[in-house]
Amino acid sequence: MVLIRKEDRRTVYEHLFKEGVIVVEKKPTLKHHRQMEVANLHVMMIMKSLSSRDLVDEKFNWQWHYYTLNDDGIEYLRQYLHLPATAFPDTMTKQRPTRAIGGDDEERKPRRDWGGNKWGQQQKPVEA
Repeated sequence: MVLIRKEDRRTVYEHLFKEGVIVVEKKPTLKHHRQMEVANLHVMMIMKSLSSRDLVDEKFNWQWHYYTLNDDGIEYLRQYLHLPATAFPDTMTKQRPTRAIGGDDEERKPRRDWGGNKWGQQQKPVEA
């Protein structure tokens, strides 16, 4: 049994809710997790606890644990962290589409048709 401070548990929960995912190396001897100042063993045990309660989905590959927050986990962390119902992890929020640097495509003028053939040979411009 591992005793974990409330501050460490809260730090892991906040990071998990903010990102929506967390990656933990299977090395209990690491002093700190790579993304936060919490012992790696504590992060492993916290995530193991959440996984056993079916609040996160776990994948294990090449000595790394990959945890993804599911809907039940989002609700649990909202209650634990006292967050509003409108708060969502970054993986659940929709990204805004990026705009082209030169403006919208609709505003661009059509290119002139030079009437080249499929081998790249240029012909005289076609007058419309």
